[in-house]
Amino acid sequence: MEAYELQIIESLIILGVYILLYFTFKTVINNSLKKTRLERGRRKMAIRSVQLFSTITAIILLTGVWGFKQNEIAIFASSILTALGIAFFAQWSLLSNITSSILIFFNHPVKLGDSIKVLHKDYQFEGEVIELSYFFVHLKTKENQIITIPNSHFFDKSFSVIENQDASRPQIK
Repeated sequence: MEAYELQIIESLIILGVYILLYFTFKTVINNSLKKTRLERGRRKMAIRSVQLFSTITAIILLTGVWGFKQNEIAIFASSILTALGIAFFAQWSLLSNITSSILIFFNHPVKLGDSIKVLHKDYQFEGEVIELSYFFVHLKTKENQIITIPNSHFFDKSFSVIENQDASRPQIK
């Protein structure tokens, strides 16, 4: 058996284990977080974080299988991180949106399924929160338009919760 055939087999094993772990993690995390009664959006964000970590781990293992040297991987990773760092500081709003998504996740009254109204003189619209992502909150209006609001605006603008999905939560108006 030649070296590249062994590398292909090892790569297929890593990818198979990755796919298996991907769905296992998703199921286990989702089921365990359902018991804690977290909203669906928060569960999805936790699952995405674990999947990102497992994807990075699989990529590192694949680079090791294909014979990349540690110094080559370190140079590549530092180049990527440097470019990301420059991009984040060039686009400060990206970094603030990621930070805001974490704050919205843990400490904001707006949840998935809530109908909200933006209380701003230039942006008067309302809709149902259908998605909370790392950068945007997605609203669906009565006209079935999808409006994306940067997460950082949830701390700049005022919002009114018109209708809560969960009646047990106090409504904030």
